[in-house]
Amino acid sequence: MPAIRSNLVRRGIAAAVALPLLALAACSYGSDSKDSSSSKEKVAAGSSKIDGVDTVKIGYFGNLTHATALVGRQEGLFQKALGGTKAEYSIFNAGPSEIEALNSGSIDIGWIGPSPAINGFTKSQGKSLRIIGGSASGGVKLVVNPKKIKSLKDVKGKKIATPQLGNTQDVAFLNWIADQGWKVDAQSGKGDVSVVRTDNKITPDAYKSGSIDGAWVPEPTASKLVAEGGKVLLDEASLWPDKKFVITNIIVSQKFLKEHPKVVEAVLKGSVDTNKWINANPDQAKAAANAQLKVDSGKELPANVLDPAWKSIQITNDPLASTLSTEADHAVKAGLLEKPDLNGIYDLTLLNKVLGAAGESTVADAGLGVK
Repeated sequence: MPAIRSNLVRRGIAAAVALPLLALAACSYGSDSKDSSSSKEKVAAGSSKIDGVDTVKIGYFGNLTHATALVGRQEGLFQKALGGTKAEYSIFNAGPSEIEALNSGSIDIGWIGPSPAINGFTKSQGKSLRIIGGSASGGVKLVVNPKKIKSLKDVKGKKIATPQLGNTQDVAFLNWIADQGWKVDAQSGKGDVSVVRTDNKITPDAYKSGSIDGAWVPEPTASKLVAEGGKVLLDEASLWPDKKFVITNIIVSQKFLKEHPKVVEAVLKGSVDTNKWINANPDQAKAAANAQLKVDSGKELPANVLDPAWKSIQITNDPLASTLSTEADHAVKAGLLEKPDLNGIYDLTLLNKVLGAAGESTVADAGLGVK
């Protein structure tokens, strides 16, 4: 998800800020997370700080596509890798606010979708961030009201929600619309399909009220809609080679990466260890993710939402760099982005070091790494 056309940037950001449920709860950019009830998150007595660094500030969304962050925190795997350097966390509702937090120094490292990562990189002329690892693939679906939409062709003329103007799912849906030969003005969302930008938190209520006929959304919102009677009409994974596409990356401030590479390496070790544990213990990991969601939001997901949502997400260390380029191309095609220069957006050096030490396969940057 390049140099965005300036008018779209101003209006897109303004639209996002205007949504009341995107209001940030506890600080300038994100909500400072409550202390977890798990003792695993505590700094072990007598442990040494990495490079003398007191804390590393980590951001993520309260979303199952950020399962690595949820589980790694709940199980104390980040803190274990960091030793005496304390992990502090902030929770975000939208990518733009997390990028602002990274740029301001309010966080150092974050789990985030591809669109805001691309936007943050290109708007800063390649100076603000690097993508340093992958986290998740998949977990995005087109869910519709089966009484109104029975086939893909029936989507024409209907009102379909996406989370935010220019976000990862919005770009994917606009690209799919174009592939059908239909026309939609990307900025207004008006055309052969009405694209209704709606915060994920209120999309299920909008569906129940009938104000939208469906939504192209990530998990667990997709499964929440199914629980309300919606039907999965299309899984976005089916549109990609090998059914894999990046939905969540790990980014870092270039300043923090330069000043504290050993801390960044430790966080990546925690991520790799977490992903290994998730894939080896899927049921326990699912429960851990749900437990952290409850800590962060005060509410856990019911089984009829959690179980199908969890199954549709693939946890991976691979940032799936080639799909990032494709997603950027989709945004250009939709008219939301100027042609981006993504050279240098990746620095997978530390991740590949950690993977090599763990005896796991290294990953590639599709030619977009730091030279």
